Amino acid sequence: MAASNLPALPANLKAIQHYMKTAIEHEKRDPVIAYYCRAYAMQRGMQIDKKSPECRQYLMTLMDFLEKVKSSLQDEAIHNELVGQAHVENYALKVFLFADNEDRAGRFNKNVVKSFYTAGMLFDVLTYFGELSEDIENNRKYAKWKAAYIHKCLKNGETPIPGPLPDGETSDEGIGFDGLNDTGLSANVPSSQFPNDTNTLNPPPAGTHAPPTTPQDTPVPYRAVPQQPVQPPQQPAQPPVPVVASTSWIPPPNPTGVSLTPQEYQKAMKFCKHASSALQYEDSQTAITNLQKALQLLTTGKV
Repeated sequence: MAASNLPALPANLKAIQHYMKTAIEHEKRDPVIAYYCRAYAMQRGMQIDKKSPECRQYLMTLMDFLEKVKSSLQDEAIHNELVGQAHVENYALKVFLFADNEDRAGRFNKNVVKSFYTAGMLFDVLTYFGELSEDIENNRKYAKWKAAYIHKCLKNGETPIPGPLPDGETSDEGIGFDGLNDTGLSANVPSSQFPNDTNTLNPPPAGTHAPPTTPQDTPVPYRAVPQQPVQPPQQPAQPPVPVVASTSWIPPPNPTGVSLTPQEYQKAMKFCKHASSALQYEDSQTAITNLQKALQLLTTGKV
């Protein structure tokens, strides 16, 4: 299924259109980013409205689309969420570093706004995997504020202040991050300009930038310097073994005598997750099918 085959976004789900547009921008450049942008959009959309007929139909179609993408792509970052989380976080931090370096160098333009804007959305997407670390949460707030602040200055013909504001505040004076699309930012900044194969906007590889410096007399409202990029787990990824009272915990043997690999346990978890999603739509048949697949895998080692 092509992304163009997705139905029109219902009005009630307008809040997720930013993430769907970011997915389209990364469709060819980075399918992993596109996949998780849509996965997060679906997750958020279900929280907003999964009952009305038009929203229910849209989200069900999007869920089906994601399943087809997942089955057609062999990238481990899509099939292993630990690797996927590292991929999205590393990419988001590169985009953030690019925008932050441009901002502190005083190079203000729509591309810098777009970079901060996209970094903020990608930090949102990271919540798909769970709660954000304190550093990432601070970077998310800073990126959203910077996008709104620089956009406002450019719109009013003002020169933005590089880096954090001298008074240590990050007030955007009422201009919200979500309001940027209403001003035509996404429409006026073609996806071909951000970030692609051009040298001016492609975020540099991790580690090639020294952390931006901040004058000693300038308070920093947010920790705008990201930590070292997360490294994906080496293959094969092994789950950590908890320790209780200095004794390693050993999982009980499978009652059927089947020996399952960590990857097979992950696959069973995925079936259960799909069943849970189906139950949110009151789709008992899909839930039963996925639970049966999980049970078959756990008892026979095969699906």
